[in-house]
Amino acid sequence: MRIRRILALLPLMALLGGCQAVLLSPSGDVALQQRNIMLISTALMLLIIIPVMALTVFFAWRYRASAEADYDPDWHHSLPLEVVIWAVPLLIVIILGAITWMGTHLLDPYRPLNRISASEPITTAQQAAQGQVRKPLVIQVVALDWKWLFIYPEQGVASLNEVVAPVNQPIEFRITSSSVMNSLFIPALAGQIYAMPGMQTKLNAVINHAGDFEGFSANYSGEGFSQMRFRFKGLDGSGFDDWVKGAREKTEKLGREEYLVLERPSEREKPRQFSNVAPDLFEAVLNMCVDRTKMCMRDMMAMDAKGGGGKEGIHTVMALEYDKTVRRGAEPLSPRPFVTAICTPTDVYGTSGVTARVAN
Repeated sequence: MRIRRILALLPLMALLGGCQAVLLSPSGDVALQQRNIMLISTALMLLIIIPVMALTVFFAWRYRASAEADYDPDWHHSLPLEVVIWAVPLLIVIILGAITWMGTHLLDPYRPLNRISASEPITTAQQAAQGQVRKPLVIQVVALDWKWLFIYPEQGVASLNEVVAPVNQPIEFRITSSSVMNSLFIPALAGQIYAMPGMQTKLNAVINHAGDFEGFSANYSGEGFSQMRFRFKGLDGSGFDDWVKGAREKTEKLGREEYLVLERPSEREKPRQFSNVAPDLFEAVLNMCVDRTKMCMRDMMAMDAKGGGGKEGIHTVMALEYDKTVRRGAEPLSPRPFVTAICTPTDVYGTSGVTARVAN
């Protein structure tokens, strides 16, 4: 019966053979270094785990009830054994700590790359002397519900649920979110990095092999989360320039008004490109003021840094509320009271005291 069960599971094992272990065979140098750290750490831990498991089986067999093993009830200490028990784990912990510390700093997603691959630095000494520094490709990323928008500011184009980059060129992702917290993850390229509204995170990476890879959100963000996926394409030769040229020929534009329509929740959006992208669109998304009736977050912070608006700035209070319930398809919020004017006592009653007018 047991053999039959094993034979019945063999077809399932064959299906597992079609899985791609992308984390163990990445196509980007950053992901490759992360893979190496994971493998080294696993190997170091196995140096303890495997001997312990083997010795557990050995002792159970060696000192079984029917065995004729030596019996020494007075044994209590062995210096060589104590050295092995304490020194080996301590050494492994030190090595793991050093590897983790180095990896944390060298693979910091905010840190610009210093190499394209293990055998190719980001800029050779000769190129540096000639001022030929390899400039990274800037890609601005906006996590929407439930799709991904990629903006190429230097090229003036954008794409939905598709990101394209040339092979062996540094990439600098600048990431934010439109509504809720998400996480950008392209396993073949690098580790995940969070996308948060009103904040900008960064990810520096490079793709070393041409191909079509999967990207997705690694942080649950609501109903359409499972379909929040996109394609990452690494193109060699003139492939990236051809893609940019094709995107510039698209008729669909992306300004503030078009973005406000695009950010409405939707699922299973097909990849497409936009031409004539508004140059200030990403900054407006980041500062939560794509809607021109809203005050930008940077202006709010500048006002607070100077001590607030005072009574001269009372008229701006109504612009501080940042909500998008109507344009996102939900019911509008109930009216909220705002201070619209402050009157002196003599203006109203001619007596002492302070009176504020409140409007709904």
